[in-house]
Amino acid sequence: MQTLVELITGLVAMLAAAALSLFGVDMNAPEKPRPEIHRVRDCGDGPSRAVFTTAERGDNC
Repeated sequence: MQTLVELITGLVAMLAAAALSLFGVDMNAPEKPRPEIHRVRDCGDGPSRAVFTTAERGDNC
């Protein structure tokens, strides 16, 4: 009985994939590229304009 259910499920999945492929739907589409994140350090002469501050370290710029 379980084999019959799995067979019917497989047939329905194949029919659905065939119907969707007619409309150009690709179920295995590649991932969209993730945006790049650039971290920038403010090395100006003035004080930092950061909202959150951390303990002062000597290795700044």
